[in-house]
Amino acid sequence: MFSSRFTRRVALAFGFLGSFFLGSFLTVNAPEVITTEMVNYASQLMGLSFTEAERDSMLTELTDAREGFERMRAVELTNDVAPALYFNPLPIGFEFEKVKKPFQYSPMVKASLPRDKNELAFYSISQLASLLRSRQITSLELTQFFIDRLKKYDPTLHCVVTLTEELALTQARKADEEIKAGNYRGLLHGIPYGAKDLLSKKGYKTTWGAAPFKDQVLEQDATVIKKLEEAGAVLCAKLSMGALAWGDVWFGGKTRNPWAPESGSSGSSAGSASSVSAGLLPFAIGTETLGSIVSPSTVCGTTGLRPTFGRVSRHGAMALSWSMDKIGPICRTVEDCALVFNAIYGPDGQDLTILDAPFNYAPVKSLRGMRIGFLEKAFAENYPTRSNDSLTLAVLKELGAELIPMQLPSYPASDMTMILSVEGAAAFDDLTRSNRDDLLVRQVKNAWPNVFRAARFVPAVEYLQANRLRTKLIQDMYRCLLEAKVDVYVSPAYGGGNLAITNLTGHPSVVLPNGFNRRGTPTSITFMGQLFREDKVLAVAKAYQDATKHHLKHPELNF
Repeated sequence: MFSSRFTRRVALAFGFLGSFFLGSFLTVNAPEVITTEMVNYASQLMGLSFTEAERDSMLTELTDAREGFERMRAVELTNDVAPALYFNPLPIGFEFEKVKKPFQYSPMVKASLPRDKNELAFYSISQLASLLRSRQITSLELTQFFIDRLKKYDPTLHCVVTLTEELALTQARKADEEIKAGNYRGLLHGIPYGAKDLLSKKGYKTTWGAAPFKDQVLEQDATVIKKLEEAGAVLCAKLSMGALAWGDVWFGGKTRNPWAPESGSSGSSAGSASSVSAGLLPFAIGTETLGSIVSPSTVCGTTGLRPTFGRVSRHGAMALSWSMDKIGPICRTVEDCALVFNAIYGPDGQDLTILDAPFNYAPVKSLRGMRIGFLEKAFAENYPTRSNDSLTLAVLKELGAELIPMQLPSYPASDMTMILSVEGAAAFDDLTRSNRDDLLVRQVKNAWPNVFRAARFVPAVEYLQANRLRTKLIQDMYRCLLEAKVDVYVSPAYGGGNLAITNLTGHPSVVLPNGFNRRGTPTSITFMGQLFREDKVLAVAKAYQDATKHHLKHPELNF
């Protein structure tokens, strides 16, 4: 959900308010008596000034508050309990489409079984579906093929937490029986996939990539898993993730980039991107809070969709940030992402943030005359992937698009991402207070244990003020796209503050490869769009992808 590529400035109102009299300094018992001197130190560190009389007047309130904290902490709160406050990304005046239209997909290719079976590793969902439907191969054969690849390459890539082999073979046999009987459920029927190991599946561990939870079994099926089962997809593996959704380091090691296995795959959807890139699975489910689909997809050369906040239910998924977590597919192609998203989006009656908005995807025949925005200042900066990104703009022009220069609203977005830190600290409150955070592999300053501890010193007032700024940002972002008269815009993967801004506002994003750097590893470009308009973003991104073919290249697995 959170990518280690980004060093975030956590807005910390450090103070003895937490460590001394709010009972947050966990390794030493809080003093019994709160003094005006403590309040003075705290107020100075938070940039506030109170008189001696004002500080003295606070003492009773602060003492009562600390006692109240202890009483509330006595009530167990598991990770699946959400706050009573639900984030709404809709700006005033915004309306999404109300009419659901038939899902349109490009004509199914008539694929042939290759002489070299290893070529199946990099077939698209549509190609594999063609083979299954024409019964050139069975789901059981295809599933065993991908399980064998997972076993072969995982010792190097470290992308698998748990193989769900028995389940997968059972599901594959069932798919074969249904397809043979003429009960075809659609293009995902019989297709193997993997799920990031923060999605629960009955009977299997859900470790969240973290040593304190490595034996955890949650006896429920996440909504996304259920919906994919209903579509007939075959779950082959629970895939690695950075511990508690940060980066690519988990209790089993560092997940590797198939293009450069000496380096990490980035994160936190580390195993999802690595496995798809290496041809170990046709598609996988990832999550993003602040870059965790965009970043590993960039590094591994996969195509990823980060949907609008409020599109895909998080029921059965680990919570990191209730107001920022999003679930989406990581695939080989843009249209594969559309296909998987079509199966997993929509309300389930469990996640109350999910809105019932239609997904009316249809590929476009041409970009001619289409107004596509681009972040002018971001593209003009001197950054490592500028050359490839400039070529992306050139291709869009060649395809007939009218490129509209635009800028995003100016906000201290990196400071506002302390919302994530505070919500994460609340989600893992017990981990911090019990000191079990010491079990996490990464113990550096820029890692969850330290961030969770520090976030406890952010005053509730400042957290709410950041969310009030977020309200203004959402409104200004809506106005920005309306004034530019664009439905889709293009951004460098990490440029112009786009990643932080749009994760705060909840806008959808498609990230896909747009070339390679001097090391021979992939680079990416990001297509963004209006809230709940994944259909348009995917359609434009598909037109670009079809014209460039970067996604058809894959790593040589010489290990």
